[in-house]
Amino acid sequence: MWSRDAIELLLAAFSFGSQRVLAQVELFMEKVRRIPGRNVPRHVAIIMDGNNRWAKRRLLPGVAGHKAGVDAVRAVIEVCADSGVEVLTLFAFSSENWQRPADEVGALMELFLSALRREARKLDENGIRLRIIGDRSRFHPELQAAMSEVEEMTAANHRFVLQVAANYGGQWDILQAAQHLATEAQAGRLNPAEITPALFQSYLATGDMPLPDLCIRTGGERRISNFLLWQLSYAELYFSDLYWPDFKHEAMRKALADFATRQRRFGKTSEQVEAEARS
Repeated sequence: MWSRDAIELLLAAFSFGSQRVLAQVELFMEKVRRIPGRNVPRHVAIIMDGNNRWAKRRLLPGVAGHKAGVDAVRAVIEVCADSGVEVLTLFAFSSENWQRPADEVGALMELFLSALRREARKLDENGIRLRIIGDRSRFHPELQAAMSEVEEMTAANHRFVLQVAANYGGQWDILQAAQHLATEAQAGRLNPAEITPALFQSYLATGDMPLPDLCIRTGGERRISNFLLWQLSYAELYFSDLYWPDFKHEAMRKALADFATRQRRFGKTSEQVEAEARS
């Protein structure tokens, strides 16, 4: 429930439009955003789209957009960690991205490797655990080794989980989970009749992570592009026209503020949800 002071402050802002009062409102809202459990998504998933178009508009090679996007990654991590988000999953490289020009794919692999080496210590110092999900078998052994090294270095961190989806596809994820379950059943270690949605979900690449509450896509497109197909079943969707390199602190806060206005019903009526909130 809003306090009387908060309501009066908001009314004053709308009535008088005072810059000083508006600044106080913004400060108040910033404090609200930091209250644990205050309608903040536990898990945010982001499709980082628009790097190439950002670079093209500036007459730069595509890889320049990917490099510029690293700053957006840092900004989003900062906002999510400070706002109480527990898990952030970034769609870095899809299983379909191998179809891109060879020089772009090669540059992306080099960028990924250098970012892992450069950012590993910062992640660890800030209590951030890194998990990489996807089929690693197609990556160069040096990159695979770097992935495992950073994961091991940060495995004990609990402040925040950063998941990077690399050579990932939602169809691949569902298929590999089904294959593992089939193997268990064939070996007699699992009764197929006992397979539940929760059990199936535990075999997905995201494992025991909470399901995404909010999925953001930048770049103006309105689709999820084979990303976390099972996991996004009840996620709120948020689309931004900003290209990924331009999606920084303010844009991330705006997305979280929009999420805070959503009523998540999960099949129930609005009245049921509101009654549960009051109880």
